[in-house]
Amino acid sequence: MPGSAVATLSIFIEPMCRAAGKTGTIARRLIEEVRLARHVKRGRTRLFVDAVAFAAYKHRRQRRKDLEASPYINHPIALARVLSVEGGLCDPALLAAAVLHDTLEDTETTYEELKERFGLPVAAVVLEVTDDKTLPKKERKRLQIRHAAGISRRAKLVKLADKICNVRDVAASPPQSWPLRRRRQYFDWAKAVVNRMRGTHRKLERLFDEAYSRRP
Repeated sequence: MPGSAVATLSIFIEPMCRAAGKTGTIARRLIEEVRLARHVKRGRTRLFVDAVAFAAYKHRRQRRKDLEASPYINHPIALARVLSVEGGLCDPALLAAAVLHDTLEDTETTYEELKERFGLPVAAVVLEVTDDKTLPKKERKRLQIRHAAGISRRAKLVKLADKICNVRDVAASPPQSWPLRRRRQYFDWAKAVVNRMRGTHRKLERLFDEAYSRRP
């Protein structure tokens, strides 16, 4: 229920029940449900905002590899935007995991830290999309393709958004050191990962295909 509707119901229901002297089970449950909905709404907003603040702090000294060396936090925020604005998804744990998706892999953040602050559902998704950096890069890329089909739906959604954003970025503003061949290889590898997740979310998959169509 939208926050404005919840607030409106609360304004009318509580005084009416008090004026009528209703202390019955139905009236009490209705008031409790309205209050709970308001609490849940606030809790969901807090989860996402706290995740953005946490990610911004953890990535504060990092830059992207594009020509402008843009702040790294732009990338996790872009994932959340793709999922929510373009994909129509509003799951707060999903959006929180999206903005946190690189914290285990690229910052001094632990799984236990994420679990304690954001809960198991968020931390588990971040862990699923995290590469093992003790492995050679070529092996990490191979494993991403191999494991993509077996990860959770939330992890697949985060990975789809990640590939959409990265392919868009490589097309629009590739790393200066990347020759044409490497850019094409990245596009083809990203497509191989996405192909293993087909059937997860039709609109996001279409967005990826549109981005892939700009392959150099």
